[in-house]
Amino acid sequence: MNFPVASLTKNDKKANIFILSVSAVVFLAVLVLHELNLKIQVDFNPHIFAKVNAIINGTVSLLLILGLFFVKFKKYHLHKRVMKLSIILSILFLLSYIAHHLLAESTAFGGLGSSKSIYYFILITHIILAGLSLPFILYTAYRASIAEYASHKKLAKFVYPVWLYVAITGVVVYFLISPYYT
Repeated sequence: MNFPVASLTKNDKKANIFILSVSAVVFLAVLVLHELNLKIQVDFNPHIFAKVNAIINGTVSLLLILGLFFVKFKKYHLHKRVMKLSIILSILFLLSYIAHHLLAESTAFGGLGSSKSIYYFILITHIILAGLSLPFILYTAYRASIAEYASHKKLAKFVYPVWLYVAITGVVVYFLISPYYT
C-alpha cells in the first residue's frame, strides 16, 4: 500500500491534552456566544457570516464525500489533502461562527407546525453532534497523522458519518432560518 508517511511523532499524552483542551475551549466559547451579543453597529449585514458558514459547511460536505471516494480507491495522499482542507475549513467556519454570534442578534424561527418541529429537530441534533464530534474528529486526524491507520479507520467509521451529518445539516439549518434574518 502507498500510505502517506506520519506527519507527527506519536505522543498520546500531549495529543490528548491538546485535543481535550481545544474541544473544551470551543465548547465553552459556543456556550458563551449563545448568551453574548456585542451590539456593535457594523456597516454590513452580520448575517453574511451565516451565509459564509453555509458555504463552508457545504464545501466541507463535498470534501468529506470526496475524501471517502479517495480512500475507497486507495488514493491516500489525495484523501489526506482533502481531509486536511476539511479541517482547515472547519476552523474558518468556527471563526465565522464566532463573528456571526458576536455581531448578530439571535434569530427566531418563524415557521409553524411541522416545519417548526423539523427545524428544531435538525437544529438540536446538529448542535449536539457538532459539540460532541470535535474531539473525535481531532483524535481521528491525529491517528492518521501518526500513521496508525488501523485505529484511524476504526474511528473514522463512526466519526465520518457524524461529521458529514453535521456539515450537511449546517447548510439545511441556514436555508431554514435565513428567511427570518432581519
